[in-house]
Amino acid sequence: MDILFRRNAVLEALRGSRRRLHRLWLQEGLGAREARPFLAAARERGLAVQHAPKQKLTQLASDSSHQGVVLEAGPYPYSEVAEILALAAEREEKPFLLLLDLLHGPQNIGALLRTAELCGVHGVIIQDRRAPDITPTVVTHSAGAVEHLLVAQVTNLVETMRALKEQEIWLVGMDVGEEAVTLGAIDLEMPLGIVVGHEGEGLRRLVRDTCDFLLRLPMRGRVDSFNAAVAGSILLFEAWQARGFQGANR
Repeated sequence: MDILFRRNAVLEALRGSRRRLHRLWLQEGLGAREARPFLAAARERGLAVQHAPKQKLTQLASDSSHQGVVLEAGPYPYSEVAEILALAAEREEKPFLLLLDLLHGPQNIGALLRTAELCGVHGVIIQDRRAPDITPTVVTHSAGAVEHLLVAQVTNLVETMRALKEQEIWLVGMDVGEEAVTLGAIDLEMPLGIVVGHEGEGLRRLVRDTCDFLLRLPMRGRVDSFNAAVAGSILLFEAWQARGFQGANR
């Protein structure tokens, strides 16, 4: 069982439809205005609600920063790559994917997945070995966005990339090497998979070699690199902009 906590993460899990939910805990004394959206969402899902002191919620979450809300939920429901591509077809859109090559750190992963969801990617692909799972901490750092994403775990990322290329999906890797072209040199309005690597080591050699293009972000300051999640977020937004902000609702 997963224990989700903090208001954004819990509310998005309640609003989602893919994960099994068991019980919502609210802190005693939580104001009516703060509690209202959680109670309404729990009612919609037919979910039991339990009120308890802050200490009980801290014990459940193993974290005192739970903001007065804790959710008992089933494990994160991973998808298949075929399901991600089917979603693109259902929306009659060119595939728009995010691939993570051993990116680590729940804050990095969560922040990047939050951007991916906001930009309308059809799904995220991660390797199931040596890569972090979608944990409650990742859910928290994504502000619950991952609850609305299709995330596929694959055994071999390179083989999956080759299979995507056979389906005419172009793969663009983030890199700082001399062979990488600058942002703006590639038209990102195409069936696209954006590949983001490890924060310190970048893309693995085979992953880099399998990409169709390598792209770097222009820099002006004295530091020599972007944070991986920031760089990936910039590229995701640029790719969405190239699609004319397709599907924007506000």
